[in-house]
Parts: sequence; structure tokens; C-alpha cells
Amino acid sequence: MIQLEYFYYKESIMKNEARQFIKSELAKRDINYVQLASYMNKKGYKENPDTIRTKIHRGSFSFSFILEVCDSLNLTIDIKDKG
Repeated sequence: MIQLEYFYYKESIMKNEARQFIKSELAKRDINYVQLASYMNKKGYKENPDTIRTKIHRGSFSFSFILEVCDSLNLTIDIKDKG
């Protein structure tokens, strides 16, 4: 049972980090969910502000959603070893 609790604890931390990543990038650029939906739709990603708000609030979305958000905001992701 302890392992399962640890899994849910780690999952909760990761969801929060993913949520905070997107929220901070939007805040840096003073972009709201309506604007983000507009940017995403211009890139061909079919999203609406309510769906975006729900996904970010839940913190559980696909990695492809993060890539779509980054593409819509003209961001790149650098992956580095923790090393």
C-alpha cells in the first residue's frame, strides 16, 4: 500500500509541475486562455478556452498538448540530462 501512496504522491507532484510550467509561461507573456486558444487554432490545434482551462486546472494532459502550447507560443523545449 505504501508504494501505491508514493505513486499517487509523485503523480500529484508531476501534475502540479506541468500545470505550473504552462501557467508561468502564459503569465510571462501576459496571455490568457482565450488568447492561447486563438494562437493554438491559428496553428491548426483545435482547442477552446474552456477546454484549455480544464486541462490546465486538472494538470493531466498529454505531452503532445504541452508541445502544441509551446509551438503556439513559439517556444522550444531543451531536454538535458539531470547529471
